[in-house]
Amino acid sequence: MSDATFPFGGIYAATICPLDASGALDAEALHAHHAAVLATEGMAGLLVNGHAGENFALERQELSEVVRAARSVAGTGHKVVAGINCERSDIAARMAEDAAAAGADAVMVFPPFSWALGADDRAIVTHHRMIAAAAGVPMMLFQGAVGSGKTAFRPEVLARLLEIETVVGIKEGSWETAAYDATRRLTRRLRPDVAVMASGDEHLFPCFALGSDGSLVSLAAVVPELIVALDRAVARGDMAAGRALHERLYLLGRIVYGAPGHLATLRLKTCLHLLGRLASTRCRPPVDTLPETEVARLREALAAAGLLRAGSPA
Repeated sequence: MSDATFPFGGIYAATICPLDASGALDAEALHAHHAAVLATEGMAGLLVNGHAGENFALERQELSEVVRAARSVAGTGHKVVAGINCERSDIAARMAEDAAAAGADAVMVFPPFSWALGADDRAIVTHHRMIAAAAGVPMMLFQGAVGSGKTAFRPEVLARLLEIETVVGIKEGSWETAAYDATRRLTRRLRPDVAVMASGDEHLFPCFALGSDGSLVSLAAVVPELIVALDRAVARGDMAAGRALHERLYLLGRIVYGAPGHLATLRLKTCLHLLGRLASTRCRPPVDTLPETEVARLREALAAAGLLRAGSPA
């Protein structure tokens, strides 16, 4: 859970966004999803409108609706962090204003996808500063995966982003433990008040062992109890329990986030459907249904995690 040192630390579920048969937001299912995740003791809050929440496919008013729905469930006992993902800095700034008005405690800036092809360092800093100025609430950074172009910030760029006073945390998605550790060490040196939070779902265990101030991950939208248990096991120094939980989570993480990566949200929704927690796996086009071979692999992974019986049809 968060503490005085890192008020935005702790375990957050990066939630999905349920859609009905017509492709519209399913308000009832969204409320139930948020409530189910936060019912797990030890959860610090929700990260809504992240990649798992299809932030790139939602209309501006829908993004605000998701934040309001999360706020209504979270109450005063949990925090709500709203993702901001937009290529244009001025529109992203307005989205941040929307999120704050809808009740977000903080915003998280996702690097625009075009930055994977390249981005000027000054543009990266300007984008974040414009959003921070407009939001009026604390801001989190997103460190992209190694090999994902300029969405993975070089140390020099990250240092400049850490100069933004409202930054309170980093969702560290390097997806490589050495790079994760480098981010953690740089941040400790320059901004020891900023929480560095592991986000590589299938290797949370080694990142937690290196040192983490929490996590914002979409596996926590499916297995929140296992993510909280892993965090607590490592925090108390019980590495045997941590390794055992890592073994339960590993296959699920590898399959959900494996290639092609754009299917991760559909896989998460399929997992929730298989567990009886989500009626529809509908995503926004062009994402369609998974082939039965992939569904079978997810069933196997859920069984390995102890959530389904092997061979169970649902």
